[in-house]
Amino acid sequence: MTHRTKDTAGLYRTGRDENERQLRFDRGTLLLEGVAELPAGMDAWFCYDPRVDAYRAPAHRYSDLIGPLKGELARNKAPRYQRRDLTCALEMTPYPHQREALAAWQTAKGRGVIVLPTGAGKTLVGLLALCWARRDGLIMVPTLDLMQQWYALLRAAFPDQDIGLIGGGYHEPQPLTIATYDSAARHIERLGDRFGLLIFDEVHHLPSEFYRAIAEFSLAPYRLGLTATPERSDGRDADLLELVGPIVYRCRPEQLAGGMLADFQVRPIHVDLSPAERTAYQHALDDRNAFLQANRLSLSTLEGWNRFVMLSARSVEGRRAMRAHRDARRIAHATPAKLRALGLILANHPGARTVIFTEDNATAYEVSQRFLIPCLTHQTAIKERQAILDRFKTGTYAAIVTSNVLNEGVDVPDASIGVILSGSASAREFVQRLGRILRRGEGKKAILYEVIARETREERVADRRRAPPDAGRKAARIEATLALFDPQPPADSEQTER
Repeated sequence: MTHRTKDTAGLYRTGRDENERQLRFDRGTLLLEGVAELPAGMDAWFCYDPRVDAYRAPAHRYSDLIGPLKGELARNKAPRYQRRDLTCALEMTPYPHQREALAAWQTAKGRGVIVLPTGAGKTLVGLLALCWARRDGLIMVPTLDLMQQWYALLRAAFPDQDIGLIGGGYHEPQPLTIATYDSAARHIERLGDRFGLLIFDEVHHLPSEFYRAIAEFSLAPYRLGLTATPERSDGRDADLLELVGPIVYRCRPEQLAGGMLADFQVRPIHVDLSPAERTAYQHALDDRNAFLQANRLSLSTLEGWNRFVMLSARSVEGRRAMRAHRDARRIAHATPAKLRALGLILANHPGARTVIFTEDNATAYEVSQRFLIPCLTHQTAIKERQAILDRFKTGTYAAIVTSNVLNEGVDVPDASIGVILSGSASAREFVQRLGRILRRGEGKKAILYEVIARETREERVADRRRAPPDAGRKAARIEATLALFDPQPPADSEQTER
């Protein structure tokens, strides 16, 4: 007997035999149909959906339940992906760390996260995973730059395969497809059954509220996460275990320095505020701290910071306190002493390919005007940005300055000098900025300078971002909340700040 229901919101057309036990994919979930009651042990994954008279389970549980369920099914209609024997046209000789990473992922049954420094060949590991899994694959990337890089790599590796793109104006799903996280999240309800392997480049983006649906609404049994820094300031990196799998392999930059990566040094340079700046800085902190004390606020917790933001919008005193907080930050970030230090760094490395990092656009523009260096910010037009990067890579420009644009997804292989004029306490940001200068080159020795205003919050921020990944997580979460606002949160657990 064929059963039909009206195809309206909340109702479904099934069109199936009532007595046929089958599993199928339905908009990011799995439907077990034709079952009067659940087989033993299945209640951990399935729940009854009276709208369709069937049992429903999350799609990402497919690899857990299909084994025990196989003997109970007349048909398995859930996966649409195919086995695909991929022959790579590139001559690939993986480095030892790449072979070890792939082997660890294979041992984990094709599920897990591989953590490798920027420049250590994460994309090659992804290519090897595609060849091993032999399934239709979907690769997620956070930026169009990375989409272009993956597209060029896959076209060269598999010239006989059609490579699909989803994002950047394209919607062309193919057995091998590259998608931005934004586009994949919007379309995964319809695509979650089409791929047997998911590769998440820069996988630390995945646990966000919007992107996590990509993993949850897909039944892909094989999953690979690639990143240099899996830790998130909101603690959601713990969700990667369920969404992708455990961290199966990890390698730090210092382990590859001198081999796969260039030798490097991190050199802090401390500068002093002028007497006038010191007075203004302390006055701003006093104004802010007076408001904190009057309202019994402590910025040592995320809740304390959120309450400060809320109260700052409710009164003249609150707005003055927040403005004082911003003023203190601006004084520390943009003191002229930092620009003098930058001038000395540039003079000591004439002609060296240099990337200068700032935390805000205003400082980036000031550096650009003072030293006649091209500037990249989120306001830079796409064509202008690409032209600047092309000229930097060819050597026409010896230096560029940027505010957060080059933290990830941009290949600058010849840069050997990095200068952090200002930054957050995020360890991920620090590793990403370091990675911009670590690409190997003949005889290359990379140097990352951190220019830090002495006796300001920047000293503690610099210490935190170079701490081990799990250190200072509570303080890092405060920094994450600040990303929603313009000001920066305090760097320590005290109510007052130097």
